[in-house]
Amino acid sequence: MKAPQTHLRFPHTVLPPSAEQLRVEFREFLAKEKEAGTWERSRKSWGGWKPGFSKALGEAGYLGMTWPKEYGGGERTYLERYALTEEMLAAGAPSGFHWIADRQSGPVILRFGTEDQKRRYLPGIIAGETSFCIGMSEPDSGSDLASVRTRAVRDGDGWRVTGTKIWTSNAHRADYCILFCRTEEPSEKRHAGLSQFIVDLGATEGLTVRPIFNIAGSHDFNEVVFDNAYLPNDCLLGEPGNGWEQVTSELSLERAGPDRFLTNLAVLSDLVGVLGDGASTESARAIGRLFSHLSVLRKASISVAGLLEAGELPNVESAIVKDLGTAFQQELPAIARVVASAERVDDAALLDLIENAILVSPAYTIQGGTTEILRGIIARGLRLR
Repeated sequence: MKAPQTHLRFPHTVLPPSAEQLRVEFREFLAKEKEAGTWERSRKSWGGWKPGFSKALGEAGYLGMTWPKEYGGGERTYLERYALTEEMLAAGAPSGFHWIADRQSGPVILRFGTEDQKRRYLPGIIAGETSFCIGMSEPDSGSDLASVRTRAVRDGDGWRVTGTKIWTSNAHRADYCILFCRTEEPSEKRHAGLSQFIVDLGATEGLTVRPIFNIAGSHDFNEVVFDNAYLPNDCLLGEPGNGWEQVTSELSLERAGPDRFLTNLAVLSDLVGVLGDGASTESARAIGRLFSHLSVLRKASISVAGLLEAGELPNVESAIVKDLGTAFQQELPAIARVVASAERVDDAALLDLIENAILVSPAYTIQGGTTEILRGIIARGLRLR
């Protein structure tokens, strides 16, 4: 990939015919698997955990789609993958088992990993049999990744890790975690001396995963504590001290996908389905505004996918999509609740869906970067600071 640029780019990008053809094929796949009982709609959207469904995706060739065939990938485009991702989110397919591995862990291993690491981890991801989580955030650090205090120090042929990660989604059931930590003493160069490691969550002594329950009573987040945990040297991902470049390239993959604005699509689609043609003019306007915002976000997100396809690192553009997507996903259920109340909706399933979306919506503020950090990235990209 080319080095990141500082000017803003949102080129007009259209999904190619091959992407639209893939969309049709994937809808048929989803219908067939749903009929077979492999999956059912999850209100957690891409957070739903269904290993059997992920394995079916792998068997059908729908994971690792953009990766080289040398490792079992499909060598398809980011734009083709985008169409598939949209369909998965729109259907509410439970994709949490493979989501992180396919979206970002695999690509960062593909770009920075050793040949042994690529051959060790990528086939399992492509098969839908290996899951990953992200070890970035820390207590008292927010999204200021340069301030991480988890330390890895050399110990013979390996490393000893001490520190705590927080908000680590699915660490209690994932196979591996890509850990971001400090491997050198802090200096005036805040982004220096940082590295990444691939951590086997089931076989690493000195590692404890503690649950964090959200306000809706769900257990997705975790605190991961490293107490002098030993990691063999072959767990090191990339060069020591190169972690900042690696993690920022990873975040560009995480922040601008359709998951950043389609997570609550079921709320909007079900609301429209329940209201039909009977909504008042005011409610229709509110729903129309939501659809217009959704359309703009989609165009921006597709543009970022096009930049990735061109080998760019659209860090600033990704931050903009994530920031606007967070606002949209938090506003959507709140507006839906007002509309449902105004229209005297008594559909229990819809009301439950809206309530759950409102309860979990604060989490969007920290997933993929807090609003303050994202706007700092945007300001620097626009040369405003």
